[in-house]
Amino acid sequence: MRHAAMPLENAIITWIHLVSAAIWVGGGLFLGVVLAPVLKKTSMSLEERIRMMVIVGRRFNIVGIPSLIILMGTGLYTAYPILAGPRPLLDSSYGTFLFIKMALVVAVVVLLAVHVRIIRGDIERRILSGAMPENEVRSLRKKIIILGEVIAMVSVGILFFAALMDAGV
Repeated sequence: MRHAAMPLENAIITWIHLVSAAIWVGGGLFLGVVLAPVLKKTSMSLEERIRMMVIVGRRFNIVGIPSLIILMGTGLYTAYPILAGPRPLLDSSYGTFLFIKMALVVAVVVLLAVHVRIIRGDIERRILSGAMPENEVRSLRKKIIILGEVIAMVSVGILFFAALMDAGV
């Protein structure tokens, strides 16, 4: 399903959507699959590693969160024709996949909010100043790793449903 816009407009919106997806999903996978394992193999202490992850994570949020917002906006714009009435959403595989994709996006937003809440300002300051006891650092590390992995997996799942929608399955 395509929006009733002109073909060039559709192409530009799709391109913006894909670039935003590359930033969001690619950045999340880089953090979890590349950076975290590399840091674990360095001679850095646990506190230094978590400090590095917090700094890199905050930097990623500067581009990642706007990318996620753009993804949602361009996705809703593109999906508008099917969302205009309940029948197309309920009577087609495209509509079913779109509904699942939207539910997964909501899950990502909720998980991201929890992730950001866990590393709120006061916690971040304690981490960066080295004022957090090691047992708290370990507990925090476990939580943010699990949340980061789940966010990355759900984001990849969203891409799968986007592929199903594009293929017309």
